[in-house]
Amino acid sequence: MWPKQRAQSGEDDLSDQDPVATNTHRPATSLGWSVSLEAPATDASGPVSVGWLLAEQRASILFDPPARLRTRHQKPVHPKSAAACPAVLGLDNRLFEVKCPLDLVLEYTLSDLGAPGVRNALGSRSPVRNTALDHFIIVSPQDEWRHPDRPILQLRLPYIFLADEPVFMAQLPPFFHRPADPLPGLMIGGRFPINVWPRTLSWAFEWHETDRPLTLKRGDPLFYLQFEVSSPSRPIQMVEAALTPELQAYLDAIGGVVNLVDQTFSLFEAAEKRRPARLLEPVRR
Repeated sequence: MWPKQRAQSGEDDLSDQDPVATNTHRPATSLGWSVSLEAPATDASGPVSVGWLLAEQRASILFDPPARLRTRHQKPVHPKSAAACPAVLGLDNRLFEVKCPLDLVLEYTLSDLGAPGVRNALGSRSPVRNTALDHFIIVSPQDEWRHPDRPILQLRLPYIFLADEPVFMAQLPPFFHRPADPLPGLMIGGRFPINVWPRTLSWAFEWHETDRPLTLKRGDPLFYLQFEVSSPSRPIQMVEAALTPELQAYLDAIGGVVNLVDQTFSLFEAAEKRRPARLLEPVRR
């Protein structure tokens, strides 16, 4: 029996977008939501399998597999070292890292009509052509920003994560990484249940210093993922998932609804009724 998951308050997250080929007029969803999980008692033990896959194969070689975060570079020399702290290690062991797939230097712009947008600051020297930039970058309309002077943009990504038992996934800033050129704003994170609502992710950014360029480097940490399960003692096992006909049908059933209704978390109960008992099928090579 699947646990009941209900939305307490808030609005849609920033994933599962169906963007048009523009970077100035793409509507984005609103921010700020939370969900409670009512899980029945369970005797489950052992690792919790979390699957990942790419929603599309175009340029898939650019998107590295999510990897477990490794922050310890040398053996602790003292038993009370921060590197030996159980609390620190407990956090590290539950974090996975997703790397940036592209080299980008973006500048914030306004059109003659005042529409927000971005410009490829490197111009002809950029490895990313403008036509490709339009595919990856989505700029939210101003009336959907959290602050009138802080634009929000999204970097579209093809990553999907799923599980066959209750798992909440949190998308977090890469707080262990210090870039040489600090970001001119803040990453917007989110949290949702991947057993009921597997969907494509985006990297959302709130631009605080619009007079500074946004620089992203391929291979740098883009964000972290943290997974919450019913028992904190159970480790997470990340596996590559196959896009089976059953999974594709379920993704089609929940895909795109963010553009059609508000409060998509209210659809969890209906989604649970349509969900097959098993969606995660590891890739066998």
